[in-house]
Amino acid sequence: MAKEKPILNVAFIGHVDAGKSTTVGRLLLDGGAIDPQLIARLRREAEEKGKAGFEFAYVMDGLKEERERGVTIDIAHKKFPTDKYEVTIVDCPGHRDFIKNMITGASQADAAVLVVNVDDHNNGIQPQTREHIFLIRTLGVNQLAVAINKMDTVNFNEADYNAMKKMLGDELLKMLGYNPDTVPFIPVASLHGDNVFKKSENTPWYKGPTIAQVIDSFQPPQKPTNLPLRLPIQDVYSITGVGTVPVGRVETGIIRPGDKVVFEPSGSVGEVKTVEMHHEQLPSAEPGDNIGFNVRGVGKKDIKRGDVLGPVDNAPSVAAEFDAQIVVLQHPSVITAGYTPVFHAHTSQIACTFGELSKKLNPATGEVLEENPDFLKAGDAAIVKLIPTKPMVIENVKEIPQLGRFAIRDMGMTVAAGMCIKVVAKNK
Repeated sequence: MAKEKPILNVAFIGHVDAGKSTTVGRLLLDGGAIDPQLIARLRREAEEKGKAGFEFAYVMDGLKEERERGVTIDIAHKKFPTDKYEVTIVDCPGHRDFIKNMITGASQADAAVLVVNVDDHNNGIQPQTREHIFLIRTLGVNQLAVAINKMDTVNFNEADYNAMKKMLGDELLKMLGYNPDTVPFIPVASLHGDNVFKKSENTPWYKGPTIAQVIDSFQPPQKPTNLPLRLPIQDVYSITGVGTVPVGRVETGIIRPGDKVVFEPSGSVGEVKTVEMHHEQLPSAEPGDNIGFNVRGVGKKDIKRGDVLGPVDNAPSVAAEFDAQIVVLQHPSVITAGYTPVFHAHTSQIACTFGELSKKLNPATGEVLEENPDFLKAGDAAIVKLIPTKPMVIENVKEIPQLGRFAIRDMGMTVAAGMCIKVVAKNK
């Protein structure tokens, strides 16, 4: 068998009208991942509905309901090959109410491509663009490229490209700690395919790479196999003749049959008998693998979604309380001590109380603006002390980053995102 290309997960982010889905559709088509006949059929459908030009976007918006509305809802995973990688595209929704998807989606990304409309340099950067970049930064995605789209609408004018590039660099990237000199800015017209997979003749002034070439220049993720085993449980099945089979994705470390393991916060201890992926038994599984495994000595009632598996001698941390650095994305009023929203961390959803607002920070630089602020509002960054209302596993982001990040949800929206910077563990 030929050695498989390494997989690279790339999140496409940006405002809903910047042409993100079209960009992704074009990459898939020119990358040979879509049947051209499908595009022809979708083009006819789009024209019938009076939405000519949306056919590529239709590829990503596979859900029927989304076709009617013309927006991307669920995170769509699509694959295409480049010279170096098997690329999985995470096309993240652009609408506000879908930010939680973004948090669960972007956290799985190794790199991100921000798609913006070149015309934004006349109207200012879209708030949603800011929010997305901010989120991927909070989620630890450090590799970034920018596609300046709709260049055809300004006749591929270099001055418009430069104005947009300068605005993004000065008003957004520098503030968040990205160096604009190292971030590629690609002038594209996704609808026509300029500089997406193929070099464009319309931009003779641009000497840089296409989007596909930029993706090839990203570094592959380092699998965190040297960290202690952590495997958040997604589901637990009881299979006749086999026993209890928990299912989940290995986040860090390696799991092997024979390992003595503990599920936290329940504290159930057992021994791994078998590890399976796609119905095949494996000698081991590593980060990124979605597996089912059988554990001796643990019943179905002892474990549930949201539990985290780890080695007996280095159990996952069950927080009595933890300190976190958070960013408030949206909140109708203010956040004060005593507020108790739901925290989404790995596969768990647990309400936590804000015990103390310790410091208010400058979101761009991280410097302390105020000690013990009375309240936090949308746009604020802060360090806070949190107390879970039920036992909850969370790790220090510096030690096990994969289990250190979370989203905070309330009133049907994502109000904040953050990372744990210190854990007071009750089991250590």
